[in-house]
Amino acid sequence: MNKVILNDIIHVISGGTPRTTSQEYWQDGKIGWLSINDFNNGNRKVYTSEKKITAKGLRESSTKLLNIDDLIISARGTVGVLAQIGHPMAFNQSCFGLRGKDKVIDNTYLYYCLKNYVSNIQKRGQGSVFNTINLDSFKLMEIEIADFPNQHKIAAVLSALDDKIELNNQINAELEAMAKTLYDYWFVQFDFPFDSAQERASQNIAVADERTPVAERSRTLAERSHTLAERSRGYKSSGGKMVYNEVLKREIPEGWEVTVFNDWINKTKTGDWGKEELEGNYTERVHCVRGADINGLNGKGEVKAPVRYILKNNLSKALQPNDFIVEISGGSPVQSTGRIALLSNESLQRFDSHVICSNFCKAVSLKDENYVFNFKNEWQRLYDAGVFFGYEGKTSGIKNFLFESFMDSYHIVKPPKELAQKYHRFATSLEKKKQLNLLQNQELAQLRDWLLPMLMNGQVTVGEVEEKMGMVAEEPTRYE
Repeated sequence: MNKVILNDIIHVISGGTPRTTSQEYWQDGKIGWLSINDFNNGNRKVYTSEKKITAKGLRESSTKLLNIDDLIISARGTVGVLAQIGHPMAFNQSCFGLRGKDKVIDNTYLYYCLKNYVSNIQKRGQGSVFNTINLDSFKLMEIEIADFPNQHKIAAVLSALDDKIELNNQINAELEAMAKTLYDYWFVQFDFPFDSAQERASQNIAVADERTPVAERSRTLAERSHTLAERSRGYKSSGGKMVYNEVLKREIPEGWEVTVFNDWINKTKTGDWGKEELEGNYTERVHCVRGADINGLNGKGEVKAPVRYILKNNLSKALQPNDFIVEISGGSPVQSTGRIALLSNESLQRFDSHVICSNFCKAVSLKDENYVFNFKNEWQRLYDAGVFFGYEGKTSGIKNFLFESFMDSYHIVKPPKELAQKYHRFATSLEKKKQLNLLQNQELAQLRDWLLPMLMNGQVTVGEVEEKMGMVAEEPTRYE
């Protein structure tokens, strides 16, 4: 291992802003404009950004385009968050780019090397309002690196683990899209199957897609989703009787019920926070899921639910399969409260103890588990549409979800049980595959994080890792 100064092995690329906030710089922009929100999710690669800038805006800004495999690091707020660029993009002034000097340090190795020094990077943060990296101090940071030929070998071991995680995430995105597409056609557009032939067609296309390796699929996700939807065309497009509902102010299938979410609910469980350590009667070890963990439960980042200790009597709050966790306090100006996650048998396997939710969340159990995925998808559809912004109040600056008001007053369509059961069978299979992929991702990430410091400081060699543990298979996951 060789000790070096960062400034001797990297190029730093500064972020910036366009000259003005004119719409001509942003409207119909095609070039990614990264902020920390786009890559603060635990993934190595970042491929897209929420905000896009035009070519004119980029030309007249103070930032430069990052190339594939360059690094981006957050320099303000949550400092030290790293990602590797998967598609050429620009970035704002809260970040800066890094590029290894040619034949001195490999960019992928640099990513893992800096991950190993993230605590040192964070110590270089300063500022009374926003924590900010001092760039001059950062460039003078001393690190140890391997010889250039060994850098590729070390990076290959670690990136193989991350590549498998990324592949699982891609598969999960497709599974989610398939479930959402079918839900929209059956329960939003009301083109559900009403004979056995249509039902078999929708099931067959799902099975065919699941058995096809991701890397060999020639059709796009949109095309497959369209095919799935086309084969499930039915009731409304075939002239099924629709009736106007005065409450919803729209037509719904004849015989369908209009209700409120509370009619679906069996019971709710309040959250708990307990104690950080064993203390007196606080003896029951649990993982406490917070609002910040909900995205991770859904596969959009990491779950870092802390271990807490609660009273034995409060184990009645432990979450069970098919319970939902709802965030009731938190949010932001651009993110409402009301985020939701479903707990399945497979997702509970990601924890080594009972799971409860925090005081800022609420757990919900349904009367009829056949409606679990209808509840989940309808809730998420309303969340994505911004409905929950209209059911928020403030207490001491914190937004609170007006849970009871929403559950009692917001009207929704409740489909017949037979149709809900059909969708439940379809969605259960996809959800199980998704959660097993997330469980594998958690295990792969733990292995990667265990190997990272040992490979970087020479405690183990690549050869020893390959011999004792074997490399992660590079072939795409195949559905069984």
